[in-house]
Order: sequence, then structure tokens, then C-alpha cells
Amino acid sequence: MTSSCHPGRGIRRTELALAVAGLTLITAGAAIDAPWLLGIGVWGVIGATAVELVYRP
Repeated sequence: MTSSCHPGRGIRRTELALAVAGLTLITAGAAIDAPWLLGIGVWGVIGATAVELVYRP
């Protein structure tokens, strides 16, 4: 059983996951020339930025 010593650890993981997924989708969309993948990736990065701004410790 793991315990979180820092209360914002879960938020930080969520933010990192959104950013990594968004950047991966942006890269894949650019590689295969799929604008819809680019759009989803951009919204993922925007979501990660919003989480960082709202839940900044």
C-alpha cells in the first residue's frame, strides 16, 4: 500500500499524463497528416495547462 506524502501528487500525475498523451497525439497527427489527431492532442495539452493553473500548490 502506498501513501502519498504530498497531497498534490495525484494532480501532478494527472497533469503529466494529459501532457504526454497530448504531445503523443500531436506527434502522431503530424506524422500521418491527420488534423483531428492534432486537435485532440492540442486539447489534451490545453487541459494539462488548465489543471496546472487551477491546482497550482
